[in-house]
Amino acid sequence: MLRHTSSFRRALRTDLTSSIVVFLVALPLCVGVAVASGVPAELGLITGIVGGLVTGLLPGSSLQVSGPAAGLTVLVLAAVREYGLPVLGLIVLAAGLLQLLLGVLRLGRWFRAISLAVVQGMLAGIGLVLITGQLYAMADSKAPGSGTANLSGLPDLAGQVLGSPRALTALAVGAGTVAVMTLWKRLPGKAQLLPAPLVAVGAATASTVLFGLPVGRVEVSGLMAAIQSPAVADLGRLADLGLLATVVAFTLIASAESLFSAAAVDRLHDGPRTDYDKELMAQGAGNTVCGLLGALPMTAVIVRSAANVQAGARTKLSRVLHGVWLLLFAALLPDALGVIPTAALAGVLVHAGWKLLPVREFRPLWRDDRGEAVVLAVTAGAILVTNMFEGVLIGLLLAVVKTAWDVSHIQIDVTDSGTGPVKVRILGHATFLRLPRLLDTLEALPAHRPVELDLSGLRHLDHACMSALRNWTDQHNAPVARPERSPAPA
Repeated sequence: MLRHTSSFRRALRTDLTSSIVVFLVALPLCVGVAVASGVPAELGLITGIVGGLVTGLLPGSSLQVSGPAAGLTVLVLAAVREYGLPVLGLIVLAAGLLQLLLGVLRLGRWFRAISLAVVQGMLAGIGLVLITGQLYAMADSKAPGSGTANLSGLPDLAGQVLGSPRALTALAVGAGTVAVMTLWKRLPGKAQLLPAPLVAVGAATASTVLFGLPVGRVEVSGLMAAIQSPAVADLGRLADLGLLATVVAFTLIASAESLFSAAAVDRLHDGPRTDYDKELMAQGAGNTVCGLLGALPMTAVIVRSAANVQAGARTKLSRVLHGVWLLLFAALLPDALGVIPTAALAGVLVHAGWKLLPVREFRPLWRDDRGEAVVLAVTAGAILVTNMFEGVLIGLLLAVVKTAWDVSHIQIDVTDSGTGPVKVRILGHATFLRLPRLLDTLEALPAHRPVELDLSGLRHLDHACMSALRNWTDQHNAPVARPERSPAPA
């Protein structure tokens, strides 16, 4: 009994400490994601609070922490620009209900079937769009909008910064924030007890206040004033195909990011494994509440989750308490947000965007499997050029084509003794993708010699190849050695 009590107290103490660490990591990220998404800063805090107090209490993954994620910033910004801030809650609410439905149908585990190259490409695309967009915010300037427009506008931005002392000052604050976050990890372990985002934003805020720097700061409207629940009159807008596509994009990307994060967190600790269907329902419940409050969409966030595990958390209490600390901060110290320079928050997100780019992983991937590397690069580029939803669809389609091409290996052995029939043995998977090679080989055979086709080594023969073989056989009028087992046509 005494041993059990001692163990409980030790777990409570470590969870309490972990919750404070996660709170310090989450605070600047919640505010930064909200500002980058074009919504009031308080909405980011609301999503973080719901992630702790609602999703944190539900079963699924015990140590993963949820809140607003940089990965959805691009999608949220586009949705707010197209449909307006009042409709954001409706989109998030619909996405949350859809996640609940997917969890009830036990489809959570199927998200693990998505190609890793597509996921890495999606994250890389998000990182590219995030960096190109937040570079403008670092200079207290407004981004043109789309990823390509942001990218093509960078030379003009450089000219504006060089000609404006205010923009140059803001850029220096943002660049300093990035530098602090980059160098913080290289300091001794004890110095890293404080999270890098908090230190960087705190240093930037202190510098702007101390020296009275003329840079833009976070606009504060108050926690209750920021809440905009969906109006009943807006429900009819769900009939809009564009809005429905946005809901589906929110659902798929938030779910995939959360479940991939869960798989990563499971590798960091030895505790209970994630129940993917329950975790999907927990995320759905959190997004449903966020939608009712008109807040940002929620996902599991690997940065906070890793910080939670590394701080020694043992139960879900740590993530619940981190939500409590966010709530107390938003309720008691809302004006503290108003002194934070937006350039510093942009610097935090530029750093986060850079970490989403698979810089170290791409070269070995290119060396080992160029097809996967192409899928990754095309997915990232498509997101930058088009948008998140279309880019991911392009990546998934390319991954399917690549997989079909890899699977459809075919080996054609031709034996010609000079006399008698030419023997042709076909092994592997004969699909329409390999049909040109198959027909080229057959048509190159001697026209006036009998040919025996041996199909016994085929594991798969689709309808296109079967029809082509029959047509060629009829034309060549050669005997065919039937396979021992007839493969079913695709």
